[in-house]
Amino acid sequence: MPSMFPKLNPAVFITLFFVAEPTFAAQKEAGGQAPSGPAAYWGYTGDNGPEKWGDLSPAYALCKSGGQQSPIDINHPQQAGLANIETDYRAVPLHVVNNGHTIQVNYGPGSSMRVGNSSYELLQFHFHSPSENRTKGDTYPMEIHFVHRDDKGMLGVLAVFVKQGKKNLGLHEIWSKMPRSGGDETKTDDVIINGHDLLPENRDYYRFVGSLTTPPCTEGVQWHVLRNPIEASAEQIDAFLKIVGENARPVQPVGHRLLIDSAPTGASAH
Repeated sequence: MPSMFPKLNPAVFITLFFVAEPTFAAQKEAGGQAPSGPAAYWGYTGDNGPEKWGDLSPAYALCKSGGQQSPIDINHPQQAGLANIETDYRAVPLHVVNNGHTIQVNYGPGSSMRVGNSSYELLQFHFHSPSENRTKGDTYPMEIHFVHRDDKGMLGVLAVFVKQGKKNLGLHEIWSKMPRSGGDETKTDDVIINGHDLLPENRDYYRFVGSLTTPPCTEGVQWHVLRNPIEASAEQIDAFLKIVGENARPVQPVGHRLLIDSAPTGASAH
């Protein structure tokens, strides 16, 4: 059966792997290429906020003109028998960065996500508050984006909602070394983390084609949004907000995109 998700020409796809990095030099260090056009400072409020991104630089034009932008409000998805999400994340020494837009944990080679015949290498994961994607208009206090790349340079994001509840031990290890200022980072062999600790047991998910949620808003990203959230304490959520502040792009028009729900009919998120 042919795939319902279009394949893009890798030569056209701008490979920006570290989603919220403030400098293109950092993006190139991650293995990607900077987009053509001058860089421009962007943020989440005021004259540099999301509504202005597309006007800040020609490199950010898709933020304004794109037709498959993320995040979205996931509403009325179609039920379908999608392939299971399989993750093979290794335990690694903590490398956490405050890049001025988010808290990001960089991952070394060797960890992966497989969805059907597609295999992606985990590059990094980072945090947004409140959640960027929504489900039927509802938001969560936080959302985690695990950013992956396949061998053709295509990106696959695994998104995890975070609801307020009990203290999250996996998050505690990261927060204990969280840099407080933009541009700062912490590398330590004393703290070992594993991305699996921030995933729910149930891997039912929504799937759609979207974009990066930060400039340059590159499209063609395969999104996999887990239906079931994990928990974090109110104190952990507040600690992120005190350092980073709110960093969620508003939802974008869904348009004619196909939204797929992998869960059996009648299933609900917990």
